[in-house]
This record gives sequence, structure tokens and C-alpha cells, in this order.
Amino acid sequence: MASMKSLAAIGSCLLAGLLCSRALRLELGSGAFRSCLLCLQFHLFLASMGLVLLADDAYAFMVAWETMALSSYFLVTTRHQIPEIRRAGFLYLLMAHVGALGILLAFGVLQGGSWQFTFDAMRAAHLSPQWATVAFLLALFGFGTKAGLVPLHVWLPEAHPAAPSPVSALMSGVMLKTAVYGVLRVTFDLLGSPQWWWGLVALALGLFSAFYGVLFAAVQTDMKRLLAWSSIENIGLIFTGFGITIVFHGVGLETLAALSLVAMLYHCLNHAFMKSLLFLGTGAVLHATGERNLGKLGGLIRYMPWVAWLTLVGALTASGLPPLAGFVSEWLLLQTFLFTTNLPTSFLNMLVPLVAAAVALVAALSGYAMVKFFGVIFLGQPREDKLRHAHDGSTFERIGLAWLATGCIALGLFPVQVITAIDRVTRLLVEFGLAETVHANGWLLLAPTSVQRASYSPIIFLLVVAASIAFTAIAVRILYHGRQRRVPAWDCGYPDQTARMQDTAEGFGQPIRQIFEPVFRIRRHLPRAADAQPRYEVSVGDHFWYWLYEPVARVVERTAAVIGLLQRGRIAVYLLYSFLTLITVLIWAIR
Repeated sequence: MASMKSLAAIGSCLLAGLLCSRALRLELGSGAFRSCLLCLQFHLFLASMGLVLLADDAYAFMVAWETMALSSYFLVTTRHQIPEIRRAGFLYLLMAHVGALGILLAFGVLQGGSWQFTFDAMRAAHLSPQWATVAFLLALFGFGTKAGLVPLHVWLPEAHPAAPSPVSALMSGVMLKTAVYGVLRVTFDLLGSPQWWWGLVALALGLFSAFYGVLFAAVQTDMKRLLAWSSIENIGLIFTGFGITIVFHGVGLETLAALSLVAMLYHCLNHAFMKSLLFLGTGAVLHATGERNLGKLGGLIRYMPWVAWLTLVGALTASGLPPLAGFVSEWLLLQTFLFTTNLPTSFLNMLVPLVAAAVALVAALSGYAMVKFFGVIFLGQPREDKLRHAHDGSTFERIGLAWLATGCIALGLFPVQVITAIDRVTRLLVEFGLAETVHANGWLLLAPTSVQRASYSPIIFLLVVAASIAFTAIAVRILYHGRQRRVPAWDCGYPDQTARMQDTAEGFGQPIRQIFEPVFRIRRHLPRAADAQPRYEVSVGDHFWYWLYEPVARVVERTAAVIGLLQRGRIAVYLLYSFLTLITVLIWAIR
């Protein structure tokens, strides 16, 4: 059995490497040697993520974690000849090491003075509530940096557009979940008994990240940057579920803690399939057209039907529409808040409905962003003449997109089976599961607590929708006796419609920019009557970059310049430093 599993793992790695090599060669047009080098880095990235999950001590965990960061850095900077990509890679590596420092300090606190860094020793350590809180906050900072929580998110919208699309799919779909695994491991396993108010910190960060990410996703004009901000939104929803799980577990509501944890883990699976599918879809579009700017795309469903229809599955999943996977995870998360009663404090009783309303708003805005993403790229008329020569995805691209789309559909149609598989994790972390509850109503009906309170059957929903469509089509055909008359669409009285007259990405996001203008850093250049060449330009920036990161960068540069004065390049000065250091150490030792 072990040998069969090993052979299966080797075969899966070889197949993944082959698909990745082919996809990278298609997108980058690189030679055989460069493709092999990228394939090696890809497999190293895969292996390091696996080792992160298998590590049982801090040393092995940090080695695997840093290997994952370095290998992904080299993949992100594949096109290192471009200065913008080099800057994005540097920012990613910098933030990765800042987060790793937080994780390392968290492990240092968790060992509790025993200086044993195995996870078993950390579980046995007895930390005071103050030091346990420090360890949790350090872990939340470290893993939140890798996950892309706001305000530690700045690397993510830069690294994903810079990386090749298969790498972006792997980073967003899988790598971000290693951070989720890490914070779950520290909170529920190594610390053991989290305090309920810790959940409010994670809940606030997660909810703010989800709201912030979906707003920026709705106003983007670059398709990969839009998906990167969408990943921040989904990670925010995951950490929202994580935070409410801590709250329920801390106050002794184990049923609700298990339900929120199931919703969180379900959304992790959903996001892995859905966002990988969307990034690979953008990769196919980029390979066929050479364009990432939404303002230069459009009408590709005519020329790339395979890519369009499979990408539509991912967009509908990201929008949270039934009967796909996105609806199940978001529905479970909302049920968690709706079922909440009799919390120990009035503050929590007031907070939970507000959080539920915010989650519903985020879900609605996510659907808005996905309508913009799919509609601008694939619907309407081509905005550039070269788009008429776009070709559909290759066989390998279709295989990659099809199996991810199948995963989105399967996770949506069979939630009871998926929850049964997740149940082992929930029992391990919160000592309670939902398998018996969901199985009590059969595999067709999903009822998180009881049928009387809430239930959902995706297969019945799908059959009802299909029957309604079929009945409508048959009724129309019978009533109209099959008569059809094809005419051009109504053109609003103007017969010379062009692609310039259809909605643009900027126009689609304008209502969001106006309603939530304080959230964005907007700069406008408006034309004047005297301009020989009038120009209208709007740029949307991130406040955190200008409020937090640029001041920190200036302080670091000035400090480095002052420290650099010590490097005189003269051996006599360096010997003087050594002599003064020796005298200082001797004085300290004598005291």
C-alpha cells in the first residue's frame, strides 16, 4: 500500500510538472532549458509546501517555509529582465521574510523556556495568558503576512500580476492556504485553549481585509491584479470564519465553533479550485492575445469558447451562486452567524448580526467584480482588431481548466460528502464535528444543525433550474410553433455601434469608486478647454502604501545611510572598532 501511494505521488508530481512546463512554455515562449529550470523550481515549490504540512518541529517548519518563499520568489521573477517584475519580486521576498520573523518569534515564545522546539514540547509548555497572547499575535502577524491580510497585503497585488499565470494559480490556490494551516496549528493545537477575545482580533482583520479587497477588485483594470485583490477578499472571509470559530470555542459553543470551522475549511477548498481556475483562464487569454488590460479585451467568447465557458464556472463560483462551491461555503458561514443566540455578553450579541450583514455585502460586491471580470473580457465586441485572431486554449490548457471546473462543480453538488471528510479536522481542532448531523438527513440534503432551521439541496436545486429552463424552451417552441425571426439587436436608434460604445472596465467600476471614495487614494487628471491634446486619467492607489510603507522605507533608508558612515574603508578605523568593543565587553564582564 505504501509503495502504491509513493508511485501515485510520484506520478502526480510528474504530471503536474509536465503540465506546468507546457503552460509556462506556452505563456513565456521560453526554451527547453529555461522550461526545465522553471519546472525544477516549480517542483521545489510543491515539495516545500508539502514539507510545511508535514513538519513536526519548528526547525523543519522554518526550513520548509523559507524554501517555499525562495522558490516562489524565483518563479515570480521569471521575467526578471523587466524592472517592474524585479521590484515586485523584491517586495514579495521582503514581506515574506518579515512574516517569517514573526513566525520565528512566535515559536520562540511557544517553547516556554524549555528550549525544546518540537511541537510536542510546545503543546506541553505552560504559558501564562500574557505570553500565550503574545504568541498568538506574533503568529497572526507572521502567517497573516503570507496570507495577505490587510495591512500586510501590499506584496500580493504586485506579485501575482508579475508571476506567470500557472505560478499565480499555485500561489493563490495553495500557498496562501499554508498560512491558514499555520495559524490553525498554532492557535488550536500548540496553544490549545485560545481566549475568546483573540477571535475578535482575527475577525476584525479578516472582515476588513475582505471588504478592502473586494472594493479594490471591483475597480481594477488589470485582469490579474483584479484576481489578486479578489484573493485578499477570500482570505479575509476565511479569517473571518477563523475569528468567529475562536469566539465560539472560547465561550463553549462547540456546535457553532465546528460549523464556522467547517465553513472556513470549505471556503479554503473552494478558493483553491476557483482561483486556480480563474488564474489559468487569464493565462490562456494572455497567451492568446498578449493583453492583460481589461480596456483592450472583449468579445473573446467567440474566439475562445472553451476557455470562456470553463472560466465562467470559476467566475460563478467566486460570485457565490448555487449550485457551485462558492455558495455552499458562504451559505455555511452566514448560517453560523444566523444561528447564534444567547452569547455570554451583549456586545457579542450585537456584533454578530453586524458581521453577518458585512459578509453579505462582501459577497454581493464579489459578484459585482466577477460580472465585470467575465463580461469585459469575454462578452461584447472586441476592443482591438488583433483579438479577432485569438485562438482557443490548447489541449493541455483545456485539461487544466476542465478538472478545476469539475472540482468547483463537485464541491457544490456534494457538500455532505465534503463535510464528512472535513469532519476529522474539526474534531481534532475543536473536539466536535458535524458528520452525524449532516448524515442524519441523507446525502441529498445539507442541514448544518436541523432541517427546521435551515437546509439546502444543491442537486434538487440544479434539477429544478434545469427543468424550468427545459419547460420554458418547450413551451415557447410549442406556443410559437417553431417560428423564428432573427434580427439585429436594438441599437438605441444608432446603427453604427462600435466597441467604443460598450461599457469599459473603468466605467464599470466608477460607481464603486464614487460610493467608497474615501477608501481609495484617487488622483484625477481632468482636461481643460485650452489643452491642445485633452487627456482624462484616473489612478486608484492604496492608502496603506503611502501611509505605512513609504514612511517606513524612508526611515530605513536614512538609518542605513547613518550606519553606512561607519564603513570608512580604512583598516585602522576597523581595528579601533574592535578595540572599543573588546574594552566594552571586559568592563561588562568585570561588573
